[in-house]
Amino acid sequence: MNTITITDLLAAYRAGQLDVRQHLDQVMRSIRAADEHHIWITVLDDAQLEPYLARLATTDPAELPLYGVPFAIKDNIDLAGVPTTAACPDYAYTPECSAFVVQRLIDAGAVPVGKSNLDQFATGLVGTRSPYGACRNAFDPAYLSGGSSSGSAVAVALGQVAFSLGTDTAGSGRVPAMFNNLVGVKPTRGLLSASGVVPACRTLDTVSIFALTGPDAERVLDVAAAFDREDAYARPDRVPELGHGAIPATAFRFGVPKREQLAFFGDEENPRRFDATIDRLVELGGTAVEIDFAPFLEAARLLYEGPWVAERYAAIEDFIEQSADSLHPVTRQIIAGGATPRAAEAFKAQYRLAALRRTTEAVWDEVDLIVTPTAGRHYRIDEVEADPVQKNSDLGYYTNFMNLLDFAALAVPTSFRGDGLPFGVTLFAPAFTDRDLLALGDRLQRASVDRLGATGQPLPSESLEAGGEHVIPVAVCGAHLSGLPLNWQLTERRARLAETTTTAPEYRLYALPGGPPERPGLVRVSQGGAAIDVEVWHVPASEFGSFVAGIPGPLGIGKLRLVDGRELPGFIAEPIAMDGAIDITHLGGWRHHINSAG
Repeated sequence: MNTITITDLLAAYRAGQLDVRQHLDQVMRSIRAADEHHIWITVLDDAQLEPYLARLATTDPAELPLYGVPFAIKDNIDLAGVPTTAACPDYAYTPECSAFVVQRLIDAGAVPVGKSNLDQFATGLVGTRSPYGACRNAFDPAYLSGGSSSGSAVAVALGQVAFSLGTDTAGSGRVPAMFNNLVGVKPTRGLLSASGVVPACRTLDTVSIFALTGPDAERVLDVAAAFDREDAYARPDRVPELGHGAIPATAFRFGVPKREQLAFFGDEENPRRFDATIDRLVELGGTAVEIDFAPFLEAARLLYEGPWVAERYAAIEDFIEQSADSLHPVTRQIIAGGATPRAAEAFKAQYRLAALRRTTEAVWDEVDLIVTPTAGRHYRIDEVEADPVQKNSDLGYYTNFMNLLDFAALAVPTSFRGDGLPFGVTLFAPAFTDRDLLALGDRLQRASVDRLGATGQPLPSESLEAGGEHVIPVAVCGAHLSGLPLNWQLTERRARLAETTTTAPEYRLYALPGGPPERPGLVRVSQGGAAIDVEVWHVPASEFGSFVAGIPGPLGIGKLRLVDGRELPGFIAEPIAMDGAIDITHLGGWRHHINSAG
């Protein structure tokens, strides 16, 4: 194994047990060795890596949430100064700027090591449609890696990088996760910026995350999920709603398709694996509820059988018209079909999708989430080469509807088959339940499998749970601090103190009029800010809603940036709160104000 989990890697850096240059040297020597799995399209050389390492050499590891963490970038996502090919050499261009999400990760200390292989123009779920070679499964090279984010997944599964970026329009961030024993995050559409990403279907695309564990994936999501006003399809994170009544930590109800609506395409073992996963979720406190999966399946068919394929054509219209022979034959066949749908057909499909969305909304009155296999069957590469379109379609049975219907989804490893290949399921729920899914998925992974990717290494002990329950981090800066008058509102809800830290140096602190108890107001400013002392408390998700409901205006919960770059829910004040308030920023924190006043 060349790298380790993000959690362990950060701990080693911060304890002085690991040097970032030495570790990255080891990582790069392994990556630059024979690429038998066809993972990489471009690997950075020493000169390209040096600016990232030089910056880290003068930075305290504790100051950056992803300090020295190596990661791979799917080669339809821009990295400044490195060609973006979308697995089509004739299409390649070299961007001056990195994609918004990539830059967020670099700013947080992560180190990009290369651009990874993919199904050309992110069209496919197989990982074989690339002139750079069919990407091979991390467990058995005769089998599919899954796609289109093939190289990104295999790089993590083999331990070459700690996490990677993919994209997901129709399942490209989930199918490779199942096939390689990974956690695959398909975020709420628009939660991660698509600026600097070669579009497949621009209205549906989302950047996705591959990681070895749920906590690792959430660390990356916390950094990457920043609102990008330059992306017309970006959506701000609804922080106050995270974990609030979405998916209970205990006594959750999960939907399962009717038996006759499940499809395993001739595989005899996967049905048993899926049934065992359902039993495991029941053991974790869930109640299985049979649902009608038909409207979800009909929505899935719209993606390729309806006019949405025209979006793929529109994304590269000039290129395909001028250089059609540059495309992989199967890719060209699929995308070229997008030239024919009429505008009237597009509107009719939109109307049908709206009706299906309304139909599916009713299921959320009965369940908190839905569970399906991530894929019904794992095909060999030669099987797909003999029947490329139909086998690919089979792999999309449980995935193609997700972005059309605006769901958050998480692929989770749940077992290993008799032939040694991994099996997994997808948990999905309405938009902005991403972190709730990660928490439940973390419990499910730990209850089901005992190893990381294809490394053979055991799962580490860190969990997103506290006492078996999902927690939400909340940064407090005033009367809720330990030992102060309102701290009981946290302790009575079984919250626990996780850390004492400061905000980023971009806030001002005010003593608000009124009381008792006296309270501060924290306001983010564009200039003249300072670092303010805060405590981060982990609040059980089941208690978070009542805690937020008890916060009186003009205070509220919003995103608060910490000194290490993380953005967590925290107390902020509305501008109206400053009327009659006293600026106490120079004191650096509420305790200092109390002590100076006493």
